[in-house]
Amino acid sequence: MIEIPSDLHPDLVPLVWLLGNWAGAGVTDFPGAEKANFGQEVSFSHDGRDFIEYHSHTWVLDAEGNKVKPLESESGFWRIDKDRKVETVMVRDDGVVEVWYGELADQKPQIDLVTDAVARTAASGPYTGGKRLYGYVKGDLMWVGEKQTPEVPLRPYMSAQLKKVVSPEDVAEMARGLGDLPDDGIAFFK
Repeated sequence: MIEIPSDLHPDLVPLVWLLGNWAGAGVTDFPGAEKANFGQEVSFSHDGRDFIEYHSHTWVLDAEGNKVKPLESESGFWRIDKDRKVETVMVRDDGVVEVWYGELADQKPQIDLVTDAVARTAASGPYTGGKRLYGYVKGDLMWVGEKQTPEVPLRPYMSAQLKKVVSPEDVAEMARGLGDLPDDGIAFFK
Protein backbone atom coordinates (compact mmCIF):
# COMPACT_ATOMS: atom_id res chain seq x y z
CA MET A 1 0.00 0.00 0.00
CA ILE A 2 1.26 3.46 -0.85
CA GLU A 3 0.68 6.19 1.72
CA ILE A 4 1.11 9.91 1.13
CA PRO A 5 3.11 11.48 3.99
CA SER A 6 1.33 14.50 5.48
CA ASP A 7 4.47 16.65 5.09
CA LEU A 8 5.11 15.69 1.44
CA HIS A 9 5.28 18.72 -0.84
CA PRO A 10 2.08 18.66 -2.97
CA ASP A 11 4.06 18.73 -6.23
CA LEU A 12 5.65 15.35 -5.33
CA VAL A 13 2.44 13.36 -4.87
CA PRO A 14 2.77 11.74 -8.36
CA LEU A 15 6.20 10.39 -7.29
CA VAL A 16 5.13 9.09 -3.86
CA TRP A 17 5.56 5.47 -5.04
CA LEU A 18 9.34 6.02 -5.14
CA LEU A 19 9.63 7.01 -1.47
CA GLY A 20 11.33 4.66 0.94
CA ASN A 21 14.28 2.34 1.16
CA TRP A 22 14.68 -0.38 -1.43
CA ALA A 23 17.08 -3.33 -1.77
CA GLY A 24 17.57 -6.04 -4.34
CA ALA A 25 19.78 -7.39 -7.07
CA GLY A 26 20.44 -7.03 -10.75
CA VAL A 27 22.82 -7.62 -13.62
CA THR A 28 25.40 -5.36 -15.22
CA ASP A 29 26.94 -5.98 -18.65
CA PHE A 30 28.74 -3.44 -20.84
CA PRO A 31 31.61 -3.82 -23.33
CA GLY A 32 34.95 -3.28 -21.66
CA ALA A 33 33.62 -4.10 -18.18
CA GLU A 34 33.13 -7.41 -16.40
CA LYS A 35 29.60 -8.83 -16.58
CA ALA A 36 28.35 -9.35 -13.02
CA ASN A 37 25.42 -9.78 -10.71
CA PHE A 38 25.12 -6.92 -8.27
CA GLY A 39 23.30 -5.98 -5.09
CA GLN A 40 21.73 -2.57 -4.63
CA GLU A 41 20.35 -0.37 -1.88
CA VAL A 42 18.36 2.72 -2.87
CA SER A 43 16.79 5.45 -0.79
CA PHE A 44 14.23 8.02 -1.94
CA SER A 45 13.41 10.54 0.81
CA HIS A 46 11.92 14.01 1.24
CA ASP A 47 12.09 16.83 3.77
CA GLY A 48 8.98 18.78 2.80
CA ARG A 49 10.60 20.78 0.01
CA ASP A 50 9.75 20.31 -3.69
CA PHE A 51 12.28 17.55 -4.45
CA ILE A 52 13.03 13.93 -3.59
CA GLU A 53 16.55 13.11 -2.44
CA TYR A 54 18.03 9.95 -3.99
CA HIS A 55 20.96 7.72 -2.96
CA SER A 56 22.06 4.43 -4.54
CA HIS A 57 24.87 2.04 -3.67
CA THR A 58 25.69 -1.09 -5.68
CA TRP A 59 28.25 -3.84 -5.19
CA VAL A 60 29.39 -6.90 -7.14
CA LEU A 61 28.00 -10.22 -5.86
CA ASP A 62 29.70 -13.61 -6.09
CA ALA A 63 27.88 -16.80 -7.18
CA GLU A 64 26.54 -17.29 -3.63
CA GLY A 65 25.21 -13.72 -3.41
CA ASN A 66 27.95 -12.39 -1.11
CA LYS A 67 29.32 -8.85 -1.46
CA VAL A 68 32.64 -8.89 -3.34
CA LYS A 69 33.44 -5.21 -3.94
CA PRO A 70 31.73 -1.83 -4.45
CA LEU A 71 30.39 -1.18 -7.96
CA GLU A 72 28.78 2.28 -8.24
CA SER A 73 27.34 4.92 -5.94
CA GLU A 74 25.23 7.89 -6.98
CA SER A 75 23.19 10.61 -5.34
CA GLY A 76 20.76 13.13 -6.70
CA PHE A 77 17.56 15.13 -6.58
CA TRP A 78 14.29 14.48 -8.41
CA ARG A 79 11.55 17.02 -9.23
CA ILE A 80 8.29 16.86 -11.16
CA ASP A 81 6.20 19.69 -12.61
CA LYS A 82 2.44 20.06 -13.11
CA ASP A 83 2.74 18.53 -16.62
CA ARG A 84 4.33 15.34 -15.18
CA LYS A 85 7.77 16.28 -16.54
CA VAL A 86 10.54 14.89 -14.35
CA GLU A 87 13.99 16.41 -13.94
CA THR A 88 16.82 14.73 -12.09
CA VAL A 89 20.36 15.75 -11.24
CA MET A 90 22.75 12.91 -10.35
CA VAL A 91 26.37 12.74 -9.22
CA ARG A 92 28.24 9.46 -9.45
CA ASP A 93 31.34 8.33 -7.60
CA ASP A 94 33.26 7.89 -10.85
CA GLY A 95 33.31 11.65 -11.49
CA VAL A 96 30.20 12.01 -13.66
CA VAL A 97 27.44 14.59 -13.14
CA GLU A 98 24.25 14.20 -15.16
CA VAL A 99 21.08 16.20 -15.78
CA TRP A 100 18.18 13.94 -16.78
CA TYR A 101 14.79 14.90 -18.19
CA GLY A 102 11.82 12.68 -18.68
CA GLU A 103 8.20 12.08 -17.99
CA LEU A 104 5.92 10.19 -15.65
CA ALA A 105 3.74 7.90 -17.76
CA ASP A 106 0.03 8.55 -17.90
CA GLN A 107 -2.01 6.35 -15.55
CA LYS A 108 0.92 4.19 -14.38
CA PRO A 109 3.94 4.55 -12.07
CA GLN A 110 6.65 4.58 -14.71
CA ILE A 111 9.32 7.17 -15.46
CA ASP A 112 11.41 7.39 -18.63
CA LEU A 113 14.53 9.57 -18.33
CA VAL A 114 17.15 10.67 -20.87
CA THR A 115 20.36 12.58 -20.16
CA ASP A 116 20.33 16.18 -21.29
CA ALA A 117 23.78 17.12 -20.02
CA VAL A 118 26.83 15.16 -18.91
CA ALA A 119 29.93 16.56 -17.22
CA ARG A 120 32.94 14.37 -16.41
CA THR A 121 36.10 14.77 -14.44
CA ALA A 122 39.45 13.77 -15.96
CA ALA A 123 39.43 10.59 -13.83
CA SER A 124 36.08 9.30 -15.11
CA GLY A 125 35.76 6.80 -17.93
CA PRO A 126 34.30 7.56 -21.34
CA TYR A 127 30.57 8.31 -21.18
CA THR A 128 28.36 10.46 -23.38
CA GLY A 129 24.80 9.82 -22.20
CA GLY A 130 22.10 7.42 -21.14
CA LYS A 131 18.47 6.48 -20.67
CA ARG A 132 16.71 5.02 -17.66
CA LEU A 133 13.31 3.49 -17.08
CA TYR A 134 11.92 3.18 -13.53
CA GLY A 135 8.67 1.42 -12.75
CA TYR A 136 6.61 0.28 -9.80
CA VAL A 137 5.52 -3.27 -10.68
CA LYS A 138 3.49 -5.40 -8.24
CA GLY A 139 5.03 -3.65 -5.25
CA ASP A 140 8.62 -3.81 -6.54
CA LEU A 141 10.78 -1.02 -7.91
CA MET A 142 12.29 -2.12 -11.21
CA TRP A 143 14.70 -0.18 -13.37
CA VAL A 144 16.87 -0.55 -16.43
CA GLY A 145 19.70 1.76 -17.45
CA GLU A 146 21.21 2.28 -20.87
CA LYS A 147 24.44 4.13 -21.60
CA GLN A 148 26.63 5.14 -24.49
CA THR A 149 30.25 6.08 -24.91
CA PRO A 150 32.15 7.44 -27.91
CA GLU A 151 32.97 3.81 -28.81
CA VAL A 152 29.71 2.05 -27.84
CA PRO A 153 26.26 3.13 -29.06
CA LEU A 154 23.38 3.39 -26.56
CA ARG A 155 22.63 -0.02 -25.08
CA PRO A 156 21.36 -1.56 -21.82
CA TYR A 157 24.06 -1.94 -19.18
CA MET A 158 22.31 -2.39 -15.80
CA SER A 159 18.93 -3.51 -14.52
CA ALA A 160 17.57 -4.48 -11.12
CA GLN A 161 14.50 -5.54 -9.19
CA LEU A 162 14.22 -3.98 -5.73
CA LYS A 163 11.96 -4.76 -2.77
CA LYS A 164 10.75 -2.24 -0.21
CA VAL A 165 12.77 -2.45 3.00
CA VAL A 166 10.79 -2.36 6.21
CA SER A 167 12.54 -0.77 9.19
CA PRO A 168 11.96 -1.72 12.85
CA GLU A 169 10.14 1.61 13.23
CA ASP A 170 7.81 0.65 10.35
CA VAL A 171 7.08 -2.70 12.01
CA ALA A 172 6.28 -0.97 15.31
CA GLU A 173 3.94 1.44 13.52
CA MET A 174 2.19 -1.48 11.77
CA ALA A 175 1.80 -3.26 15.09
CA ARG A 176 0.22 -0.19 16.70
CA GLY A 177 -2.25 -0.03 13.80
CA LEU A 178 -3.42 -3.63 14.14
CA GLY A 179 -5.66 -3.09 17.15
CA ASP A 180 -6.92 -6.14 19.02
CA LEU A 181 -6.22 -9.50 17.45
CA PRO A 182 -7.85 -12.77 18.50
CA ASP A 183 -5.82 -14.67 21.10
CA ASP A 184 -5.40 -17.76 18.94
CA GLY A 185 -4.53 -15.82 15.76
CA ILE A 186 -6.53 -18.27 13.65
CA ALA A 187 -9.82 -16.42 14.02
CA PHE A 188 -8.16 -13.44 12.36
CA PHE A 189 -8.19 -15.33 9.04
CA LYS A 190 -11.81 -16.53 9.23
